[in-house]
Amino acid sequence: MTSLAAIARAAPPLERRFIGTASPLERAAGLSRALVQDGWVFVSGTTGHDHAAGTIAEDVAQQTHQALHTIAAVLAEAGAGLADVVQLRVHLRDPADAPRVTPVLNAYFADVRPAGSIVASILIDPVAKIEIEATARLP
Repeated sequence: MTSLAAIARAAPPLERRFIGTASPLERAAGLSRALVQDGWVFVSGTTGHDHAAGTIAEDVAQQTHQALHTIAAVLAEAGAGLADVVQLRVHLRDPADAPRVTPVLNAYFADVRPAGSIVASILIDPVAKIEIEATARLP
């Protein structure tokens, strides 16, 4: 029987490209904002922080817009766009915020209609009210 280590050695190396932002968490935790591999773009959980300005809005809808703006920029750097998103995972600190978030999501994804979920989660960042992960297929 062939071991998993032997299979891993025999497989051709996967081409990976890492995309980062100015998020301090990426550096501290050894994470990438996104990973591009085998025609897919995997975008890490993205909050409503504007890392360039060093700010975050208090309003959950504004945080959602900013998170999606960051995701769109990362996807563009990878060679994709929001229209290429196939799955979206939305984490809310407070599930009561869902009625403020869903219209924002609809504004960006009504025609794309990716698979997705909206769940209540404990977010590590104390000011973040939302965190969004996305998976996209390169065109």
